[in-house]
Amino acid sequence: MATSASYPSLRDQCVFITGGATGIGAALVKAFAQQGANVAFVDIDVDSATKLVEAIESEQGPKLWFQAIDVTNAQALQQAILEADAELGPVCVLVNNAANDMRHAPGDVTPESWRDCMAINLDAAFFAAQAAAGLMTQRNGGSIINFSSINALLGPSNMPGYVTAKAGIIGLTKALARDYGPGGVRVNAILPGWVATERQLQTWLTPDEESRWMQQVALQERLLPEDVANLALFLAAAESKMITGQSFTVDAGRT
Repeated sequence: MATSASYPSLRDQCVFITGGATGIGAALVKAFAQQGANVAFVDIDVDSATKLVEAIESEQGPKLWFQAIDVTNAQALQQAILEADAELGPVCVLVNNAANDMRHAPGDVTPESWRDCMAINLDAAFFAAQAAAGLMTQRNGGSIINFSSINALLGPSNMPGYVTAKAGIIGLTKALARDYGPGGVRVNAILPGWVATERQLQTWLTPDEESRWMQQVALQERLLPEDVANLALFLAAAESKMITGQSFTVDAGRT
């Protein structure tokens, strides 16, 4: 479901999205493309990314820019941002969406697996923001949108690394909003609830789990990737120009 809202300030603007091949990321790519933005995205899932690009461009949508990048490689990630900036025009919006929410019992965590979890769920957001903000502050500012999770508020079991990283995203958002504000760069966070992506439906969101989830939310509907993307559009657009350092929950009333 595409948004019915139109944000003229996003047209022809370069938007860089991490983890854009599937799920919420794919919804973000589609949503910004529908606004007429010049969308660049990175992901390790080349097959899904290629299909997404073909689907959008076949509908006479704008040309998309994609690179196969592992966001835990900070140097490669920052270089991709610089290249997108050079090829598509000034990066005005960065959406740090890439994540991995694999379950892990505390007793099974090793120093290596802990660092791997931080690398994708927290570190990548910082280093992407560092590169993008460096470009934005040289111009007229921009918008950085970090993805946290309501798990940072609820603290569910068997995912201590993920919860820790996503709580860190909230703190990072506050810190960078203060640091980058004088340069006109806004930094906000989105905390999605349990979004019915294809991956979630295949792995965790079983009929029984969904039934339990529905008993805990105020709005008795599935939370879709498009619902999250709609908020990202607003936070990226000029209509939210005085909003920074904030965290917004999209969870159908779970928290």
